[in-house]
Amino acid sequence: MPLRRSALIATALLATLVACNPGVADSSGDDDKPSAAAPSATGGSPAPDGASAAPGAPEGGGALTLAQAIDLIPEGAEARDGYKRDSFRHWVDEDTDGCSTRNEVLIAEAKTAPEEGERCALTGGEWLSYYDEATVEKAGSLDIDHMVPLAEAWDSGASQWDADRRMRYANDLGTERSLVAVTAKTNRSKADKDPSQWLPPAASAQCTYGSDWVATKLRWKLTADTAERTALKELAAGCAETTVEYEVAK
Repeated sequence: MPLRRSALIATALLATLVACNPGVADSSGDDDKPSAAAPSATGGSPAPDGASAAPGAPEGGGALTLAQAIDLIPEGAEARDGYKRDSFRHWVDEDTDGCSTRNEVLIAEAKTAPEEGERCALTGGEWLSYYDEATVEKAGSLDIDHMVPLAEAWDSGASQWDADRRMRYANDLGTERSLVAVTAKTNRSKADKDPSQWLPPAASAQCTYGSDWVATKLRWKLTADTAERTALKELAAGCAETTVEYEVAK
């Protein structure tokens, strides 16, 4: 059973992870179509064994306030030099069950389960796009958003990863909010922006979004620049009841 699907079952029994997204300067948001492009390691020098070069985040944490969790993110300047979208290979079928990462997310997040046809073709189903509280009844109308966009991840540490770690980041089914099914409109609006530039249009989504963003940064040991950190702190001031749980990716 794929991690994403089993995680949904486990969540009903135990509160687990709430964490762990694009283009360089375009407004297309995260691509929701399969990509056959091979990963490229150009543009950055991999750290040994593909490990994150970012310092800081402890190995895991639970029941942290949003403000406490933000303080754990290492601060660092961002650099877009060398970024290519195909440096992050997606969407793969890691468990070889015929369903790509995109479809695994759609199946896992469906409020009404779609029917799975040949080659994991999905028909029917119903989803709630939490960014804008929109109900969607066609899988093709949804994008799969990387919570922290690929370009933002590159800027804040992933440029130093090897191709395998970037692929694992781009297809992270190990937690419920690394990847999220949302309306194409909101995904394209977000594009590669961080919280200093974009927040979900639904006010009810913003504290959850802040928690998911911070947890993803901590999970992958990514940094945050000054503007991003300031925006997150301002958001946290109105999210006193929001907690963050995460586990660092291996």
